[in-house]
Amino acid sequence: MQYVPFGKLGFDVSRLGMGCMRLPTVQKDGKTVIDREAAIAMIRTGIDRGITYVDTAYPYHDGESELVVGEALKDGYREKVKLATKLPIWLVKEEKDMNRLLDEQLKKLGVASIDFYLLHAMNKDRMELMRSLNYKKFLDEAVADGRIKYPAFSFHDDKACFLDILGDYNWAMAQIQYNYLDDDKQATEEGLKAAGKAGVPLVIMEPLRGGALANPPADVKQLMDAYEKQRSAVEWAFAYIADYAEVATILSGMSSMEQLEDNLQIFDRLTVGGLSESDKALVSELKKTYLARVPIGCTGCRYCVPCPNDVFIPSVFHSYNENAMLGQNWKHSWGYNNLVKEGHDASQCIGCGACESQCPQSLPIIDLLQKIDGEFKA
Repeated sequence: MQYVPFGKLGFDVSRLGMGCMRLPTVQKDGKTVIDREAAIAMIRTGIDRGITYVDTAYPYHDGESELVVGEALKDGYREKVKLATKLPIWLVKEEKDMNRLLDEQLKKLGVASIDFYLLHAMNKDRMELMRSLNYKKFLDEAVADGRIKYPAFSFHDDKACFLDILGDYNWAMAQIQYNYLDDDKQATEEGLKAAGKAGVPLVIMEPLRGGALANPPADVKQLMDAYEKQRSAVEWAFAYIADYAEVATILSGMSSMEQLEDNLQIFDRLTVGGLSESDKALVSELKKTYLARVPIGCTGCRYCVPCPNDVFIPSVFHSYNENAMLGQNWKHSWGYNNLVKEGHDASQCIGCGACESQCPQSLPIIDLLQKIDGEFKA
């Protein structure tokens, strides 16, 4: 395991962090629940093998993750790691809710103090809410009374929003979604660098894009196989992020002991600045090859909505493009099936043409929606 300083906080952290959003599961009474015995064994094995950062959150596994993590950290394991969990902002309606939820989480985890307490999935609207409820006072007081050690935030919005939040408080850490396919989205590389300049270390989530980068389509894999250095698709994704000095630890949501073992072996090799210029050129080619697979040139500008018949046109195209790019069967896409369930999918198009007259890309939207609907029903 490789270790790096966690910013200027005075301790080192493992580059691999244990993400507890995709723990092993079983079916019980018709529900999918955490396989507690397997999950606890996996978390403890990871810690025994050198992982020093464990990340969970209030909603993970329908609220069960914090409980299982708390069980896993008994018997001396709590003292071996930095523990992170997150304030579920969507449940915060008034100032006192922040303290109530933190106390509930401390109880669920069975700990007296949480190392990193994150404002969860921050965006522009949530930042406005947090400001209105005096979040700085809450965090300052929680640090002062010892319930948390380091205030932080996780993020899902655009670069401007990230920079606004980054500069609003004395954050100990920021957690962002980052991978070689999405390095120009959300916080972006510019935001990543800005955090580094501000002295705010980063924790990275979704380094494998929810596992999608672990199973590349044939044309992407062919590039990897032909390269002089042989790395698995998983290792290329991790190596890209580990190259950044601004990154403290990289979360992996491991679901099995086999995934844990594979990740542990990979992180024995990864170092800051470990990619050569040739390596970086390959990663750039991997991204270009993925993007070349996108069939519909929709930019997501949203000029085509609202649709008179309530088709969520940008969402339909996004789902179709994402799955084509990743070589997955889009008909099984959670996002598209939600659109179907809610009546916003391609089948709702009545061919009125209101969208096409507004499209800056002059896309044949009606034909594309009919094609997508036909493929979905085939």
